[in-house]
Amino acid sequence: MKRREAGILGEKLAQEFLRQKGYQIIETNYRCRDGEIDIVARQGEVLVFIEVRSKQSDKFGSPEESVTPAKRAKLRLMADHYLQNHVDLPDSWRIDVVAIEFDNKKTVKRIDIIENAVGEE
Repeated sequence: MKRREAGILGEKLAQEFLRQKGYQIIETNYRCRDGEIDIVARQGEVLVFIEVRSKQSDKFGSPEESVTPAKRAKLRLMADHYLQNHVDLPDSWRIDVVAIEFDNKKTVKRIDIIENAVGEE
């Protein structure tokens, strides 16, 4: 499976996983000048920005380990952009990471959510 293919499949699986966990998906693939937020959702009274990381191999670390300090900073900028450009949002928000590992047959080996994976700094 190619990297982009894994990313698209991962985002679809993440949406299903999040719905099963009680998240309400508001928007997917939100684009702004700083990049793209994979999923914007609500969990109760909390707005959640979600980065989906999918990998077929742990050769270079786990999916969640691929969220570098630079990526975390970019996620915070994109969340701030979203908050400034939308109305009627909850006061509380956070950034989560959904980590998905596939085997070489496109079967999910693991899917986890790391809540508040990107803190404020």
